[in-house]
Amino acid sequence: MQPELDLGPITLQTFGLMMGLGFVAAGLLASRYLRELGKPVDWAYEMVFAALVGGIVGARLWWVAENWSDAQDDLVGSFFSGSGLVWYGGALGGAAAVLLWARRRDFFGLQVLDVAAPSLAVGYAFGRIGCQLAGDGDYGVPWDGPWAMAYPDGTVPTTEEVHPTPVYEALTMLLVAALLWRLRHRWRPGTLFAVYLILAGAERFLVEFVRRNDEVLVGLTQPQLLSVVMIVGGAAFLAFLRRGAEAPAPARAARSRA
Repeated sequence: MQPELDLGPITLQTFGLMMGLGFVAAGLLASRYLRELGKPVDWAYEMVFAALVGGIVGARLWWVAENWSDAQDDLVGSFFSGSGLVWYGGALGGAAAVLLWARRRDFFGLQVLDVAAPSLAVGYAFGRIGCQLAGDGDYGVPWDGPWAMAYPDGTVPTTEEVHPTPVYEALTMLLVAALLWRLRHRWRPGTLFAVYLILAGAERFLVEFVRRNDEVLVGLTQPQLLSVVMIVGGAAFLAFLRRGAEAPAPARAARSRA
């Protein structure tokens, strides 16, 4: 692991570097997808900027809410602190910001969700690479398996060998991104995003069994409970899209007139 890179007088945090590269990769995928849809390529940069701002705000708000007892005495300082970013809050904040952007650009529909799906997967993968380089505590439970690792020089160090869960997540989400990208024109609008929700939720649900988070309900961790919501939401969205595709033409026409 390498939490910092010293480039002469400049010191770079590898997590921040990977997060930046993740947004670049997400922007490249989005620009290519938008070009294929006949939309302005510059919209990709606007989408990424909206996701960046909304994601940071959402992640900080979620962290403040989770740590209210520590944050309430200094809300401004807690909000602008350089530490404490929660992925689920970032995902919700980023999604809200992108949807607001899409509404302003008159691109508010199922296609914008599909454009975002591969980008979300690849961005998450880069973020987990950053976690691995930084050794920031997102590693798993103690393990003596063949690829177990210690993080003695991490920002949250441990000399005990553990599951390198950031590696598991990065590799899995890169595969998910590749799959979504390959299938981007094979399904009706909205399906790609629904599949992303199911796959991303399943990945996080499964990896939590070897991560260090505490159980909160029925033997599941908080991320697992949120992952269940993602999986169920994605499955329900797929069912909704399928019913819309199978509805008789008169019924669809009646709905459009209503």
